[in-house]
Amino acid sequence: MIVLSLQGGMAVGKTTAARYLARHAPDLHVCLEDNRAVIGQVQRLGLDKTRCDDYIRIQRLWLQHEVDRWQQARPWPCTVMDFGAEEIEFYTLHYPRTIGQDWDVEGPLARELAAVRRCMPRRILFLDAPDPVLRRRKEGDAARDRGFFEHYLQELLPLKRAWFAQKDNVDVLQTANMTPEQVGAAALEWAVRWSR
Repeated sequence: MIVLSLQGGMAVGKTTAARYLARHAPDLHVCLEDNRAVIGQVQRLGLDKTRCDDYIRIQRLWLQHEVDRWQQARPWPCTVMDFGAEEIEFYTLHYPRTIGQDWDVEGPLARELAAVRRCMPRRILFLDAPDPVLRRRKEGDAARDRGFFEHYLQELLPLKRAWFAQKDNVDVLQTANMTPEQVGAAALEWAVRWSR
């Protein structure tokens, strides 16, 4: 089984690229990001990600969700994830720092992090664009709630760019001057190359 992943910041075009792949590459299994079940569970439990104990519980749910997604992809020879295990690992380890906390998350989540690290993609396509472009795209997309956008852009995205830049299985696609169709076509070319 080959797993590939589309990665990048909010409003960069990941989901658009994933949907393009789903339409134009019938040999690829495309797994779109669907986080409604976890978000619903967090809300039902009344968990607050700004409190350490709650954050650990929340991330335990997210980490298991990602392992489940990977398991569901196993029947297909090649799956492209709209965000994958690498995203939840990054977020789990880095979010506390972005709110000024120095929590030990690796200790309490050692088992779950080990499980998600076994689900890492072969290759990652990191879509990127300058911050003003991302902000403009976000403002032009009224269909999605992006209340977390400013925190993400200011605090998480710089860490994320640095985190993925150090990995040797990451390809970067600058999308600022590309149409959605061009982004999709570039993602398709990349996916076909790495799915073999």
